[in-house]
Amino acid sequence: MDTTPRPLPDLVAAAQRQAEDSGFVWSCIPEVGRLLTVAAAAKPAGVIAESGTGVGVGAAWLHAGLGTDARLVTVEQDPDRAARAAALFDGDPRVRILVGDWRLLEAHAPFDVFFCDGGGKREDPERVVDLLAPGGLLVLDDFTPPLSWPPRLNGELDELRMFYLGHPKLSATEVMTTPDSTAIIATRLAS
Repeated sequence: MDTTPRPLPDLVAAAQRQAEDSGFVWSCIPEVGRLLTVAAAAKPAGVIAESGTGVGVGAAWLHAGLGTDARLVTVEQDPDRAARAAALFDGDPRVRILVGDWRLLEAHAPFDVFFCDGGGKREDPERVVDLLAPGGLLVLDDFTPPLSWPPRLNGELDELRMFYLGHPKLSATEVMTTPDSTAIIATRLAS
C-alpha cells in the first residue's frame, strides 16, 4: 500500500497559505477536508453549505468536489476573513461567500451537504438538522474521541454528540479523523 501523502488541491493549498499568512489557526484539517470533497462530489448538482468559512480552507475542500451544476454557499462573521476567502473563488459563479451570522444560510436551504463548522452546531442544532434536504449530508468535526459509552465531556454526558448521533431525523455515525479527533457524518432521512 502506497502511503505517500496525496497532493493538496491547488485551491486548498492556496487557502492554507492564506491561513498561515493571516495567523488563522482554526482551519479545516486535511483529514476532514478529504471527507468534505467526497461529500460534495456525492451531490453533483447539489446545494452545498458551510458555516464558518474562516479564510476558505474548508470551502476549498468542498470546492474540490463541487460538480459543475452544484453551488456552494458559505458564511463567515469576520469581514476580513470573508474577503480573503472570497478572493480565492473570484470568478467562480458557483461559489457565494456571505458575511454575517450563520443564520444567513437559511435563505439558501435546503442543503444537500452542510459542513457545520461554525455557528449553529451548538447554538441551534435542531435548526441545523432542519436545513438539510432529505438525503442531505451533515458533517460536524472537532469532536474528541469518546473513551466510554455513553460519551462524556468534562465528566458530564456529551449532550451535543448524543443529539446528532441519536436524532430521529438522521442516520449518523462518528468516524476517527485523527487519533485525537472525530467527525460526525449524518444523512437526513426521507421521512
